[in-house]
Amino acid sequence: MNQTLTPERLAGFFDHTLLKPYATKKDFENFCNNCKQYRFAMAAVNPSAVQFCKQYLNDTMVHVGAAIGFPLGQNTLETKRFETLDAIQNGADEIDYVINITQLKEKNYTYIADEMHAVVDLCQENKKISKVIFETCYLSDAEKRELCRIVRDVRPDYVKTSTGFGSGGWKTSHCYWNVLEILPKSKHLVAFAR
Repeated sequence: MNQTLTPERLAGFFDHTLLKPYATKKDFENFCNNCKQYRFAMAAVNPSAVQFCKQYLNDTMVHVGAAIGFPLGQNTLETKRFETLDAIQNGADEIDYVINITQLKEKNYTYIADEMHAVVDLCQENKKISKVIFETCYLSDAEKRELCRIVRDVRPDYVKTSTGFGSGGWKTSHCYWNVLEILPKSKHLVAFAR
């Protein structure tokens, strides 16, 4: 069987995003048409656009994902829980949420674990995909290791290295070198580059 790599086959491995605060309905229509045409794995949008994109992409295999606590991760745990449930009720197939970096910097690992459980548990209860975003450009190796330890316990479906809105996007130096030893074998690491 010939497995020629077409743009559509390649796009099926990627999440496509439209997270600009000034995106219009026309922008979302163009974005959804692009997702359809190239068959991206997921169309990531802010929660307010989930319902529109879900309806627009209803007849496709493209998942709709909601960016929760985006891009700074500074929402409260309860706000992230509400955003997650609201996005799921509006049709989100996947949830990408940003950790609270301040709480991590303060070594409040219980908060980080509770927050991750809140989002991941809601996703699991509703049979949705969960993705946690570390924003590694702001983290030390020790902080990345601690996050990986928490991921091992909580078990989100994916780990992302960056929102793409941070100070450096993604760089090889931002990934913890032994991430494959730290993360469970069933987890996926997604590197985001802008």
